[in-house]
Amino acid sequence: MDFLANFINNLQATKNLSDKTLTAYKSDLRQFFAFEQDILHPDICSFIAFLSSKNKLKDSSIRRKIITLKCFYSYLIDSEIIERSPFIKLKFKFKQEHKLPKTLPIRDVSKILNYFDTIEFDSLSPFAKFEYIRDSALIDLLISTGIRIGEAAAIELDDIIISERTLLIHGKGRKQRLIYISSSITWMRIMNLIKERKHAKCDNLIVNRYGQPISIHGIEYIYKKYLKKAKINAHSTPHYLRHTFATNLLANGADLRSVQEILGHASVATTQIYTEVTTQRKKQVLNKYNYRNKL
Repeated sequence: MDFLANFINNLQATKNLSDKTLTAYKSDLRQFFAFEQDILHPDICSFIAFLSSKNKLKDSSIRRKIITLKCFYSYLIDSEIIERSPFIKLKFKFKQEHKLPKTLPIRDVSKILNYFDTIEFDSLSPFAKFEYIRDSALIDLLISTGIRIGEAAAIELDDIIISERTLLIHGKGRKQRLIYISSSITWMRIMNLIKERKHAKCDNLIVNRYGQPISIHGIEYIYKKYLKKAKINAHSTPHYLRHTFATNLLANGADLRSVQEILGHASVATTQIYTEVTTQRKKQVLNKYNYRNKL
């Protein structure tokens, strides 16, 4: 019996999961099946010990695999293949690593945007002009909205509500949300991109050199390219822009609930962590600049 295929088919039919999540489930289970000889009577503790001691996985990765396995064995119970879960009476304790979101300094964000102003557009070749229009719109969009790169890659022309200066974003778990483009410069760049994507062979707003939908790896490459061009040495990813966006919204007085909705977080607890970043920055400013410290 092909447990893996049947389980994944069941998830696709009953759960609202993204392709990325389904791929992660497959990967976790393939690793487990390669380790465990008796799937119906597994030694869960030995597998967890293997992940920790042999594979040197982080606690967060092991926790994810445990969630996958619990879901898999719940499926086996519901399918009446087994009578009880091997996780009964098993409790795992892990150290909860508390990571604060990593952000990009505002001066570096300004450097990236300012770099686009230094390019002599008229001297570029036709394709270089398209790249400039696409890349400036993409980077500005990530900075101005804090959307995920996967969400940016998925934007189609029908998702752009021109009369409202708004984008329909397709978020995690197939949840949709509307994002207003508050910056007139960002909006102008998006409008320019719509006009210039003549070679596109799809409805996606952002396309690669072949006119096909851009991948998240393509967006990561573009971001790194402009980090280098703007002479920014900081090691960062496009997701830093999302963290920077959220942190500065809160630092400038936005309420937590609104930021949660804008970012597309399922829980306000996920958004809450950004308040800690803003508190840290306030402490740094006060320690350095508060005149009372010198009195």
